[in-house]
Amino acid sequence: MSAPTSTITAVTPDGPEVAAAPAKRQRLRFVANPKAATGLIVLALFCLIAIIGPWIAPYDPSARSADLIQPPSGAHWFGTTHLGQDIFSQILVGTRGVMFVGLLAGVIATALSVLIGVSSGFLGGVADEGLSALSNVFLVIPALPLIIIVASTIPGAGDLMVALVIGLTSWAWGARVLRAQTLSLRRRDYVEAARATGESTWRIITVEILPNLTAIIASGFVGTVIFAVMSEITLAFIGISTISEWNWGTILFWAQSQQALAQGAWWWFVPAGLAIAVLGTALSLVNFGIDEFVSPRLRSSGHTRVKTKDGHTVRMKVGFTPVLNTSGRKAPVTPVVRAGEAKGTV
Repeated sequence: MSAPTSTITAVTPDGPEVAAAPAKRQRLRFVANPKAATGLIVLALFCLIAIIGPWIAPYDPSARSADLIQPPSGAHWFGTTHLGQDIFSQILVGTRGVMFVGLLAGVIATALSVLIGVSSGFLGGVADEGLSALSNVFLVIPALPLIIIVASTIPGAGDLMVALVIGLTSWAWGARVLRAQTLSLRRRDYVEAARATGESTWRIITVEILPNLTAIIASGFVGTVIFAVMSEITLAFIGISTISEWNWGTILFWAQSQQALAQGAWWWFVPAGLAIAVLGTALSLVNFGIDEFVSPRLRSSGHTRVKTKDGHTVRMKVGFTPVLNTSGRKAPVTPVVRAGEAKGTV
């Protein structure tokens, strides 16, 4: 049976009536995301401060003066400590240690997680069992207590040692995630085709597997940086790491030990706390931007756009087939053909 021809609209990809022109590909689409762009700008600003901070600091962060516990003013933008030290200079100089530990630990942990996780998931067999066992061992090691033990045991353990310990103990979870994703990719058709054409194992991993894991790798890197930054600040705040090197945790350590809150010296701890919050927010925005970049549903917020021949843009929800009417007439409602209304036979 066939329905009346007046109730059926034929939709063809290249028909004269409708031409669903795909949206132009945007270059640097990730950077165009507002969340990712904001996070990258703020993160770049912190990196710039980490590089030039000691050079542009108006005072020596450890130099004492007669201005004891003074509120913010033109001479001291963030106020002074109980010894007359300039807090603004301490913030600028302390940014380098925080960013150094965070980025170095993130690079080390990400490299290890990619190397071990992807190799374990793709190779399989004995290699998979051995690397999985190694990941399980490091997965149950408490990172922060180990960092505290190492930092308190090794005399003069500085930012480099803290970054190495954090990086060497924070890769296991990322490796497990990458192994699971690699197991799902290793049997895909394009991987089997590359294997059938005689491609080497490492070429398949680097060319066929790794590009599909970019979002997970980037997300793991951002998460490790956040953990490393908070660990470095925590160590300095509780007085484990050396207090001769300035960072934001050292500022909070001296503010807490000298009872800045009881003295009403809010400027002693608020700037460092805001710096930590802004850096964490920037890293989170970058992570959100990565999620939206790899997920079409998140990127379009549940909508998509179709452009007609005459330049009109139609916006419809994902999951619904749009009916475009470019002739100027009102688009007909999608008909419902009942059994009793059908005419003719096929």
